[in-house]
Amino acid sequence: MPVALSECHCKVDWKIQFNLRAKPGSEMPGDLTLKQLLYFVALADTKHYRKAAERVGISQPSLSQQILGLEGVLGLDLVERGQRGAVLTPNGRAVLAQARKVLSEVDVLRELVDEAKGGIGGTIRMGSTPTIGPYFLPYVMRHLHREHPSLKIVVRDAAPRVLQDELLNGRHDLILTQLPVSSADVEVRRLFREPLKLAVAQDHRFASASAIRDADLAGQDVLALSETYLLHNQIVDLCQQLGANLRQDYEGTSLDALRQMTALDMGLSFLPALYVQSEVSKDDGDVAILPFRGDRVTRSIGLVWRRRASHRKVIDLIGRIARTVAEERFRSIVKVE
Repeated sequence: MPVALSECHCKVDWKIQFNLRAKPGSEMPGDLTLKQLLYFVALADTKHYRKAAERVGISQPSLSQQILGLEGVLGLDLVERGQRGAVLTPNGRAVLAQARKVLSEVDVLRELVDEAKGGIGGTIRMGSTPTIGPYFLPYVMRHLHREHPSLKIVVRDAAPRVLQDELLNGRHDLILTQLPVSSADVEVRRLFREPLKLAVAQDHRFASASAIRDADLAGQDVLALSETYLLHNQIVDLCQQLGANLRQDYEGTSLDALRQMTALDMGLSFLPALYVQSEVSKDDGDVAILPFRGDRVTRSIGLVWRRRASHRKVIDLIGRIARTVAEERFRSIVKVE
């Protein structure tokens, strides 16, 4: 069951004083507001004035005026306006990087205030890889909402390598991802190990086998996700161990795509156990799921956050609830770490 996505709306409207030279012919610069930065980031993300206005909840003309106001304060052209939509100028790209940092620091300040008041509340931005989130996070969210209704979690799916970059750039407060994550700037909490299941087409000669040995897979074609997923490297290593052939002419963009290609007998695949439980029917599924190595081929799943993050109390809460969900609901599938 996929997790509904939404966007965070920052309601803070503090002002930052700037003494910069305005563009020729314009008024002298006034105050740069966090609202202007928020609107500019929304425009950069959507690349479209109407979509950006819808995201932040204002009219398109109002958003256009705010962007013009920001350009006036900075004395810089930030956006190229044309038929292609909103394209950032080189100066716009530089300002965008700093705007993200400023908004991230404001969120840290707000979280400090919330925690100082002794409550669990506010908005946490969480990234999740689509090979895990839709099959695990809904149960975590249900638990969180029941016990802490004032805490809002905004979830965005992306490939693991993208998630890590976005975490370090401040777009996410924490991420749920496959491990390892190699960076001195993050902390990690391991949650569980998830088996990878061998999948074959229903008409494949292995489909009715009671067990599959390593030697059986020598020379077999194997399908994998793209290199943006950590699961890709794991399958590459496994193919080398087995003497199997990793298909280089096809890389799946999702687990569904991988399963569908397997069902067409384009190759074998290794699918995560939580996905299999959720999406592959035992009786009439389009692929056959086979036992392999006694479920000892696994991947490690965990939470990752920036070392200097202030929202430790909320991270600890989410980590405890995620572990509880793994233990209580998926005890027969995963191994809690």
